[in-house]
Amino acid sequence: MTLLNETAKGVYVIAVTPFTDTGALDLDSADRMVDFYLEKGATGLTLLGMMGEAPKLTAAESRTLVRRVLARTAGRVPVVVGVSAPGFAAMTELSRAVMDDGAAGVMVAPPSSLRTDDQIVGYYDMVAEAIAGAPLVLQDFPLSTQVQFTPKVILAIAERLSNMVMLKHEDWPGLAKLSALRTASDAGRARRISILVGNGGVFLPEELSRGADGAMTGFAYPEMMVDVWRAHAAGNIERAHDLFDAYLPLARYEQQPGPGLAIRKYVLAKRGVIASSTLRKPGAALAPADIADVERLITRQTRRLAELG
Repeated sequence: MTLLNETAKGVYVIAVTPFTDTGALDLDSADRMVDFYLEKGATGLTLLGMMGEAPKLTAAESRTLVRRVLARTAGRVPVVVGVSAPGFAAMTELSRAVMDDGAAGVMVAPPSSLRTDDQIVGYYDMVAEAIAGAPLVLQDFPLSTQVQFTPKVILAIAERLSNMVMLKHEDWPGLAKLSALRTASDAGRARRISILVGNGGVFLPEELSRGADGAMTGFAYPEMMVDVWRAHAAGNIERAHDLFDAYLPLARYEQQPGPGLAIRKYVLAKRGVIASSTLRKPGAALAPADIADVERLITRQTRRLAELG
């Protein structure tokens, strides 16, 4: 088992959780999903994220899904597991279990009750104790958690916790924060950690230019993020932007709060990755007009990609 560290880069796809039409866990689709993500060039996978419907799973289902994915990846790529929980007992139990099963690290988002910098730092001190030294991905997603991390606080946590190896950067707007973090580490004022970005990759080219190491997010076309990252890493910045532009309308449409995951699952089912687009209840369902929008966007996206060559 290779543990996550500060040098991590590339595209860690936030995996959906496949269900059958009746809402049962669909492990056969999970196998196809892993194969699909790896075929499209994913550097790593992340399970039980916010778009993975983690709160809708039982503890046993969470463990079953992680074990199935780890068995399918067979060590080919690192797998990060979200272990955020209202209490530390559940966090400790899940973190210990997935690390024992072969996960590369764990991801923790803050509870919405945190308001001050001292509260945030104190919380992650307790997280470090709860996960017992497992490599930590700090999830900074204020649009969802309502917790505001300043660059100073992120750098302070990274300084205090040697096992914090990655920031999942999902602030929006967040380019100035990303620049501040990279300026601090480039100047030797802070330890350099991996920074992977989220929000469906809708700011990916700009974030890569600001110093991000890649993306940790989901999109029904993960090859977009992979190809953009590869082009950018090769120094072909204009090619990266051209590729991104071809997918942007659908990526934007998928980013809608509420129906976004239903859109992603619809397209993944259409692509044959998962058998059913079902979200476990409570979850959004697409109306015929939504599906018509998505189909039109896919058609236009296909044409733009053909024009790019």
